[in-house]
Amino acid sequence: MSLPHAILTALLERPSSGLELTRRFDRSIGYFWSATHQQIYRELGRLEQSGCIRALKSAQPARGRKKEYEVLPAGRAELTGWVSGREDPRPVRDPLLLRMRAAAVVGTEGLPDELRRHLALHERQLAEYTDIEARDFAPRTEGAEPAGPTEADRLRHLVLRAGIELERMWVEWLTEALSEASTAPAAPTTPAGPDGA
Repeated sequence: MSLPHAILTALLERPSSGLELTRRFDRSIGYFWSATHQQIYRELGRLEQSGCIRALKSAQPARGRKKEYEVLPAGRAELTGWVSGREDPRPVRDPLLLRMRAAAVVGTEGLPDELRRHLALHERQLAEYTDIEARDFAPRTEGAEPAGPTEADRLRHLVLRAGIELERMWVEWLTEALSEASTAPAAPTTPAGPDGA
């Protein structure tokens, strides 16, 4: 259910065409809620049919122009209701964690290379997030007085900080996991207990 809410959020921030929306997903919302271009276009159609969004009128002829969408009151009400609703945390389902558990049974051969690859990916993502933070959330000044962030800026920054902290956690954990996997025997010498723990 979250993709339509991600689209409504993006369109409330700024009316956009489907193409602009997919680009915005690629460089912002997509960091924490990914969707393919097809999924976004399909969801735009559903949201339009349900009366949550509409295409803006354009002075250009219909052929070859990009439809720009805006959120209607029903869409804003849907998003407001979703924001104030309840949802339990989802369990982590990461194949790398399952690989680590499997390595306890079959050994760590080949695993350190994959851990190094993941570590490099998370270090790169952390660097990208910290660059975004420096660019978009550095203290601003207008004249001699520093201008404080708006409420919207503070909330966006909190989302980015969650991403930064998650990447830092992965970098720290992967560094430790790499150390453990590199010193572990290639195959375990004793089988696991009957409960698999």
